Order: sequence, then structure tokens, then C-alpha cells
Amino acid sequence: MIWRRLAGGVAMLACCATVAACGSSDDPETTGSSETPVATETTDAPKKSLGEDSEFFNQEEMDKQLAQRSATPEGPADKPWLQMIEPEMKDTSEFKSDKSSGWNVCFSNAASDNPWRQNGFKTMKAEADNTKEIAKFTVVDAEAKDDKQISDIEAFVSGGECDALIVSPNTTATLTPAVEKACESDIPVIVFDRGVTTDCPVTFVAPIGGYAYGADGAEFLRDNVKEGGKILALRILPGVDVLETRWSGAKGIFEEAGLNVVGVEFTDGDPAKTKSIVSDYLQREGSLDGVWMDAGATAVAAVEAFEDAGQEVPFITGEDQNDFLTKWKEDGLKAIAPTYSNFQWRTAVIAAVKVLKGEEVPSPWVLPQPKVTQETLDQYVKPDMGPLYYALCGCEDLPGFPEKWQ
Repeated sequence: MIWRRLAGGVAMLACCATVAACGSSDDPETTGSSETPVATETTDAPKKSLGEDSEFFNQEEMDKQLAQRSATPEGPADKPWLQMIEPEMKDTSEFKSDKSSGWNVCFSNAASDNPWRQNGFKTMKAEADNTKEIAKFTVVDAEAKDDKQISDIEAFVSGGECDALIVSPNTTATLTPAVEKACESDIPVIVFDRGVTTDCPVTFVAPIGGYAYGADGAEFLRDNVKEGGKILALRILPGVDVLETRWSGAKGIFEEAGLNVVGVEFTDGDPAKTKSIVSDYLQREGSLDGVWMDAGATAVAAVEAFEDAGQEVPFITGEDQNDFLTKWKEDGLKAIAPTYSNFQWRTAVIAAVKVLKGEEVPSPWVLPQPKVTQETLDQYVKPDMGPLYYALCGCEDLPGFPEKWQ
């Protein structure tokens, strides 16, 4: 079976689940193994993805995610990291541990190479440090390398010191065998952020998903840009499920609305490259009517490209990174910020603790995924926080806030 809420049901980029090699974000968001989009070289522009549908696309899953955007989550309204959408509870009594010395929760991280992941990890570590049952929180960073993460997971499993294993996969298809092997041990495995193509983990923790993220941004452009308007799509990199489905969620909306996608470009999450790409398209096209991004960590760089060219910033999508929210408010941008809820990093630890207590957990654990709009901007922008702070960190009540997140 496919583990991404298929037939019931992750990013990102996020994630993003995103990485810079990637969520952003993000983000932190499905089915099947990855198929890298075809790329061609042009003489006057960076490498372009032609945007063909990948093997990740699943119509049933997309329809479900789009419907879940309006679902009312169960759980405390003031603690979205504990909420769950349409939960199907799973018995975990077989993993109950009475270890008197406290648990060693191990975490195999895909990377810490962008603000979304760095912000999330601070939240995760604070949650682990604030949980009395966790005596040790052992972390290994794969540095965005599949081979290293496979080796990291194998070492955790063979070492015999982990009471639970949390995994945020670097890429989907390549990491699936390593996760399956880990599931064969006695260690409960919790996957979050980016998915794998197996349902063997005890649960998969993530917000609604990439289709929802991509659609939120695309619908905003559809509703504000006239038919035939020129849209530039900026992506992070291919091969990560949550990012692939973000583009799938947007592409169909653009086509149905008759919007002209003049380019689909990979930025590698690099602000300088993002600005260069946008500048190239402004020179080539003369102007753009909208910019869609599958992760918003470099959204400010995209805005600056228009400013450098002396052009008005068109309708644009970003993310809940504080620099973008602040610029949006200060400059009166015409924008929206889909999110891949950064607080999922906290939920992954909570899920591991519940499993080790033998308590039921939702499987998958689908978290809410709000979007920042003009109407809600003021409640998310944080003038006193640093530019790389993520508004949906879910970290405000953790020890060390706000200093640790500055």
C-alpha cells in the first residue's frame, strides 16, 4: 500500500517540506514513487521543468485533500499541533514501554538546510526536552543526502538503543526501503513531513498535504489574474512527494482558468537564483501577472526582483516565513501564504510518546493547514521576531520562547 493517506491518505515542502539541494518549507505534503519532471536547457533561461504529471499524482487523494481544507479538526482549538482531521485511530499497545530510566527517542532528519526546517527542529527539540519521559533525544542529520540517511537509519536500528524512531525522509522513493527495514525491527517508526511509499510506520504525521498547498496558491491567482495572464511557477526541486503534489494541485487550476504559465523553474531554495530567474523572465516577457511558488522561503527575493526592475509586484504566493509576512504588510503586497504547518515537528514527538505509552494515535495523523490571507495577516505577522521565524511554529508556549526562535 502507499503511505500518504491514499484511499483515506504526506512536504512539504514543506516543505516543505523543502530542502535547498530541499520544504521550505517547506514542507514540509503522495502516492507512488517519484518521477523527476523532464527538464530542458534554453539559451537564455535557467533549467525548466515542463511540468508533466508525475507518478505522485492521484486524483482521489487530491480530491480528499481539497475537501479536508474545510473540515473541522478534532482537538483543542488553541493547540493545533494536537488537532487531527478525520482521524482513524490505531492501537499501539504492542509498543508500550515501561522503561524506568526514560526513553531514547531517535530522529533521522533529512536536512537542516533551510529556515523552515531549522525553525521546526528548534520546536521539536524543545518539545523533547520538555517531555519528562524522554531521557535522551538522539538526532542525526542526513545533510540532504539519501545515502547518508539510509546509513543513519540502519545504524539506529542495528544499535539497539532507540525506543522509538522518527524519520523525516529526504526523498520519498529512495528512503522507502530503509523505512521498511526499520519497521521490521521492534522499534516503532513514526514518519512525518515527507512521505514514503509504504504504510508500515505506526503513523504518518503531516498537515493536509501538497495538493491543498498548491491549490491554495493557484486559486488565489485564478481569482485575481485575468484569463491569459502570465504566471511564473517557481519550484524547489523534483522528487519530493509533498513538492510534486503541490505542483500537481496548482497545474490543473491554471489550465482550467486559462492562465498562461510562461515558465516552471527550479530555484534550489536559493534566494539569489530565485531573483535571477524572475529577472530573466521579466526581461523576456516584459511583465508577469502572477508568481506561484511551491515553497515560500525565497518569496522576498522574488519580490525584490520586481522592485529592482522598477515594476509593480504582481499577485504572488509566499509562505508563513516572517520576512515575507512583514514585507507583505509593510508594502501592501497582493499576496497569499499557503502553509505547511511548521508545528508538525512538535506533533511528531508527541506521537512517539503516545506510541511508547501504548496509547491510540491517528494513523495517519492529519493536521490542519491554514493559509494566511489579507484578512488574517495581522494575526500571523510578528514584528518582534526574526525574519526567518515561521508563524505556524506552535512554539509560543514552549520553554525558551522567543529567544530560541529568534
